[in-house]
Amino acid sequence: MNMFPDLHSTTILGVRHNGKVALGGDGQVTFGDTVMKHGAVKIRSIYDGDVLAGFAGSAADAFALFEKFEAKLDEFGGDLVRAAVELAKDWRMDKMLRNLEAMLVVMDIDHGLIISGNGDVVESDDGVMSIGSGSPYATAAARAFIASGKKSPKEIVRMSLEITADICIYTNDKINVLELK
Repeated sequence: MNMFPDLHSTTILGVRHNGKVALGGDGQVTFGDTVMKHGAVKIRSIYDGDVLAGFAGSAADAFALFEKFEAKLDEFGGDLVRAAVELAKDWRMDKMLRNLEAMLVVMDIDHGLIISGNGDVVESDDGVMSIGSGSPYATAAARAFIASGKKSPKEIVRMSLEITADICIYTNDKINVLELK
């Protein structure tokens, strides 16, 4: 689900399958058409390990959004959907937040959401969430692995991002994957 096709920055992929959840991202940081860093970490575990979050876009903007999202999680007692909706409302309406150029994928054991500055809070029908320039490739690979029925979400995320890194010039093979236990 690549809602911002011109957001050339990375690939973040989340998979919920068979009661398990994994989120991964590559490590490439680009400025224009120049690779500046290979091993950035764009995913994290938050809310005492109950929520996974990843970003595509400007790192400074994403870290500001992570902080805001964590505050919303605290405010709403860990209710992922409510926290995401409230963040999206603030992001869309607040004059300063509105200019942030990033997207988030957030996941807990029950939900996975893509949050954008346009006020979008989207949950996929099939448990596969992806943002960034390699999103279409990662989504297709993950869906194919799920259909094969032979992989865990962590394996699906890693292998799908490896395939994406072979195709997308804004995605590299320095992949980090987290899973909810």
